[in-house]
Amino acid sequence: MSDIKLTNEKMNTYSGDKVGTFKAAAKLAEFGERQNEANLVLAANVNDLIKRVCALEDKKSEDEEKFRLIAEEINSFKKELDRLRLSDKLNTAAVERLSRAEHLASGDSGK
Repeated sequence: MSDIKLTNEKMNTYSGDKVGTFKAAAKLAEFGERQNEANLVLAANVNDLIKRVCALEDKKSEDEEKFRLIAEEINSFKKELDRLRLSDKLNTAAVERLSRAEHLASGDSGK
């Protein structure tokens, strides 16, 4: 951030003094110089704010991309988990059928 801080003193460009006709030009030049200094301070602070906003927007874009990738991984994991659950259920049922068939083939009533 800029080392130039906005203060009331830096932004106060008009003293409010009454100026005579002959001193008007000098006072006007003094006012112009003060106004230029205030404008420089203000511009430096505005430029710093613009840089900070741009940095935050960049970080937000990076974070959104990370969250999108995480969401894709979670969806992929959920699909794989569902597939494994279905396989487990089908395999368990197949093992139970084979076990019953083996018991029936051996003459066991299965009790």
